[in-house]
Amino acid sequence: MQLDAFIPTPPAWRLDWDGLDEAFDWVRDLRDCPQSPVWHAEGNVWIHTRMVLEALIEMPAWRALPERERAIVFLAALLHDVSKPATTRTEPDGHISARGHSTQGSVRAREILWRLEVPFADREHVCHLIGYHQVPFFLVDKPDAEHRLVSMSQVVRCDLLALVTEADARGRICADQGRLLDQIELFGELCRDSGCWQTPWPFASDHARFQYFRSAGQGGGRSLHAPAHDDTRLEVTVMSGLPGAGKDHWIATHGGDLPVVSLDAIRDEQDVDPGDDQGGVIREAYERARQHLRSATPFIWNATNVSRVLRQRIVDFVADYRARVRIVYVEAPAALLLDQNRQRAQPVPARVLDKLIRRWTVPTVREAHTLVLAVAEADPPAP
Repeated sequence: MQLDAFIPTPPAWRLDWDGLDEAFDWVRDLRDCPQSPVWHAEGNVWIHTRMVLEALIEMPAWRALPERERAIVFLAALLHDVSKPATTRTEPDGHISARGHSTQGSVRAREILWRLEVPFADREHVCHLIGYHQVPFFLVDKPDAEHRLVSMSQVVRCDLLALVTEADARGRICADQGRLLDQIELFGELCRDSGCWQTPWPFASDHARFQYFRSAGQGGGRSLHAPAHDDTRLEVTVMSGLPGAGKDHWIATHGGDLPVVSLDAIRDEQDVDPGDDQGGVIREAYERARQHLRSATPFIWNATNVSRVLRQRIVDFVADYRARVRIVYVEAPAALLLDQNRQRAQPVPARVLDKLIRRWTVPTVREAHTLVLAVAEADPPAP
């Protein structure tokens, strides 16, 4: 069942909630997930999500959007709490919490939408909207509001984010709903004043953007307006993508004569299974990379790198040698990827692949000087 069949359209703007509930187990899973009565007196997450969608489709600002943007906002609202069943806990004092549900929800939604063959750009926008959907509730009160806003604006339309969050506020019963709506309005004013309402913050150069986000990740406070002298000596290409996505094919086609530091190749040399301890493989890869960095020789680092943490380690490592960073992200539709993995000389075990998918984040422009997206979309269904 395709999700676009459930997106309300004019003139009726009808929400088929029963159809969604019947079609998708991740909707049904919301039934048994409780919420704090302080914030959600309406009841469980299933009830809340239905109310959020009902509120959204009544909002004139949502109805006025172009069709594609309406779909993106609708899917973000539908999936905004998809990870609450996995994150909800009863605290020692009896309070019900769901810490981390926005971040984990972004990752969970990625897998769901990937398997449902939602187009890449729309899917990623949905995932980032989910990851940030609580931010407009509190951003204006944060001392680092400017940095958070600049960061978000690189990956989401803040006007669309405000719609998702407004629907989240309206689709609940709580004592301070008015305050939440006021906070969202203040968020909009901050975005418009900063020039980030519908467009990303404009950095002076890719190096300025890279240095700004790298310093923030290292706990620094680099100014948005600080000059960024580009003293890079070489370019390093960092591959990213699930096993079987086609990274080796991309390198063979586009890598030219660049040397490749390949974790798979080192595993073969050391006879290490992908599911075993990777310490020796990683140490050897870093040593080979150092040799290229010391001689200022451009090279390709070939590994899955599907989590931001893993990518950041190699990015920081090569940047310390004054390298420009190009991330090449490779993706294939789910059915093709699974087939290509099975055809590998050493297929990645299903348990390992599932673990990678559960922490799968797609690189963004905040992580590199250049981001190359090599994404193969699924064929559209036959008419």
